[in-house]
Amino acid sequence: MTIAPDTPSTTLESSYAEDGFVILEDALSRAEVDALLAETARICRGELGAIEGAAASSPDETDDDVIHRFLCVHYPHKLSSLMLDTMRHPTIVDGLTRIIGPNVKAMQSMLFVKAEGKPGQAWHQDEMFIPTRDRSLTAAWIALDDATVENGCLWVLPGSHRDGVIYPNREHDDPRYDCTVESFDFPWSDDDAVPVELTAGSVLLFNGYLLHKSLPNSGRHGYRRALTNHYMSAESLLPWALPHEGQNMAQADFRDVVLVAGRDPYAYKGVEQLRQPRIRPDRDGGCDR
Repeated sequence: MTIAPDTPSTTLESSYAEDGFVILEDALSRAEVDALLAETARICRGELGAIEGAAASSPDETDDDVIHRFLCVHYPHKLSSLMLDTMRHPTIVDGLTRIIGPNVKAMQSMLFVKAEGKPGQAWHQDEMFIPTRDRSLTAAWIALDDATVENGCLWVLPGSHRDGVIYPNREHDDPRYDCTVESFDFPWSDDDAVPVELTAGSVLLFNGYLLHKSLPNSGRHGYRRALTNHYMSAESLLPWALPHEGQNMAQADFRDVVLVAGRDPYAYKGVEQLRQPRIRPDRDGGCDR
């Protein structure tokens, strides 16, 4: 759902609560998008630092030759100050504080390239992968190209976040999707799904419990590039890894985070560098299971 200027009956907050997602139209300018696209090429070439699992590029390769090999780079904000600044983009942060609250932290970024022929991702819920104590996980999916049905935009099941249930997941062999597990046994079908087509520079904010997927880029040329950042309330602990020795699970708190708004009540714990940039495998060569 696209949110126009707030009216008494329709606000960003009420639409997000009802549907589990909202669209911020043209949140980034064309100049900002172009800068992020140029930075994407530099990241994929390895010019900004090492990426685990990425093949080295050579100077005689074009940017297209290099970028085409990638499906997704995890943690680009650890390589690029521009990606880090975009994590704190004022328009996005304004939407996040209205949804989450005044204190917001980020813990992950993902740079999707998704050239033609690259797979999508099966039905899943982000909160299954990044568990928050207070269910505040929110994604900001920033379109760097126009995202269309043809090139593999996101599909969502509106309202599927409301029950706050994490559905079962399983391995799959569907060639349309990458190696990530798929959610199943939920009370909706593909007939209930709606595509979320976005213009470059627009941002989809969606709830961590919202069921969503994407299909392959079936376009004859081009990419479906997007920068996705994950956020949550800074007031909540993040049990994204096992507790340290001597802690119980209720105390587990992943501290590789970036404060983007307000204050961090747990700042006294400091910040750790726990994750490194890496690529997400597609289905070339099968899945490592």
